[in-house]
Amino acid sequence: MKFFLNAILAGVVVFFILGCTTTVDYAKKYPDMVANADPVSTGTIEVEFDRILSSKLNKTEIEVVFYPRLNAVALEFRYELTRYRQFWDKAARQQFTAALDLYKADYAGQSLKNQYKKTRTIYGKVRGRTEWETFKYARTRISYPDIELGYRFVGGMPFFTTLMRSAKEESDNTDSSQQLESQQIYMYFTRAQADDLVKRFDQSYLMGLLEEKDDPKPEEPHTVKSYREFGDE
Repeated sequence: MKFFLNAILAGVVVFFILGCTTTVDYAKKYPDMVANADPVSTGTIEVEFDRILSSKLNKTEIEVVFYPRLNAVALEFRYELTRYRQFWDKAARQQFTAALDLYKADYAGQSLKNQYKKTRTIYGKVRGRTEWETFKYARTRISYPDIELGYRFVGGMPFFTTLMRSAKEESDNTDSSQQLESQQIYMYFTRAQADDLVKRFDQSYLMGLLEEKDDPKPEEPHTVKSYREFGDE
């Protein structure tokens, strides 16, 4: 009996040591990582969403969060009772900035046309990633929708827009009949609102936030306490 107890004890010790020495290969897990650091909030911006049963828009504050391990920025918001995180990688952020410059040039040249079916993707589109939960303790669902860049007139006023198309969630070996689709969501920006987001999309600005985090200042951006990194707990 003493022999078996000693064997069990030795096994537990070995298991504990192996568990403590196991490390995560972050470079392999996150190939686009720019820093092995937790997400950092850049603060909030204002955007406009469609208002249910109305032709008017609903101004909403959304949080903009930088995920250094992913080198991606997430727009985090609630839309029709569903919580979304819309991720923008570096290339997509650069395309957003370029699209806004084109929109500004068209705006200044008074060449904008009220034909949203033609103009909703006039500045191209990017491949996005979105995570969503239908309520607080629901499992996180993931999809890869196209996000179209363009503009649209609402109430006679032009807005720079992103249109996240609906997309079926990624399969996780569950019953395909249980797979849902992310919603189609328009975001409307005034030029000032879009400029605010461009600032937070800028790579140099984002890396500066990490430096401030390492060298704390009185008004440094807070670290996000609760997050998921593309499915990580």
